[in-house]
Amino acid sequence: MIEAVTEANIRAAATVHSRAWRASHGFCAPDFVAAHTPERQEMYLREKLRAGSRVYLLSEEEPVGLVSVTCSLIADLYILPERQNQGRGTALLRYAVARCEGTPTLWILETNHGAERLYRREGFKPTGKRKNHPNGPDEIEFRLE
Repeated sequence: MIEAVTEANIRAAATVHSRAWRASHGFCAPDFVAAHTPERQEMYLREKLRAGSRVYLLSEEEPVGLVSVTCSLIADLYILPERQNQGRGTALLRYAVARCEGTPTLWILETNHGAERLYRREGFKPTGKRKNHPNGPDEIEFRLE
């Protein structure tokens, strides 16, 4: 089941975001990774919601993934590590694409080859735009073709 994040489930969404983000960002400094607690991610999600983003939570017997949509920008697509590679990311991505207000775009870390495979399989192509990060991998923009 995919549902909008509200006051009733924001803590569960923040917990998923925290766990999945920490698992995917092991290349960052340990103290930076450790700072991404469920409490911090709840504040992050609240700010996204206040700014007009829509955030969605995928739950099965428990919450397992989330994604956000801001106009045509898809972000925060995270699945708990132990639940990845079983179609959940694809389901959330398709759900997000259907809620975009225009041509869907997203940014991925250039080192996130699993995400790149998913997005390419679903029809996304790199646009050539990059965000350079001096202390980490760059981000690459993808757009649905």
